[in-house]
Amino acid sequence: QVQLVESGGGLVQAGGSLTLSCAASGTIFNINPMGWYRQAPGKQRELVASITTAGKTNYADFVKGRFAISRDNAKNTVDLQMNSLKPEDTAVYYCNAGSFDPSGRWSLIWGQGTQVTVSS
Repeated sequence: QVQLVESGGGLVQAGGSLTLSCAASGTIFNINPMGWYRQAPGKQRELVASITTAGKTNYADFVKGRFAISRDNAKNTVDLQMNSLKPEDTAVYYCNAGSFDPSGRWSLIWGQGTQVTVSS
């Protein structure tokens, strides 16, 4: 079983920065991709950014140029550097990862979420 633990959320003023971190633990065979989603009150969960083991990134349009995702394959961690934060970035941010077992079976794993609040 693979578990994901997020950290780094909090309260920040508009224009500020935060870095979210996520670490995978447990029985890890292969994790690909890793990414971040967010869910604001009353809204659906949406992709923020993802990254493969090869370093290929994918960003939602609303964060391009402001957020940067990175990962450490050796440590099975993924970070999200968030700059120029806006009040509309307020949400619970979830780490997720695709986990392969030795038989090749893939499953999607979610973290418990971390709150990010941006004040105006």
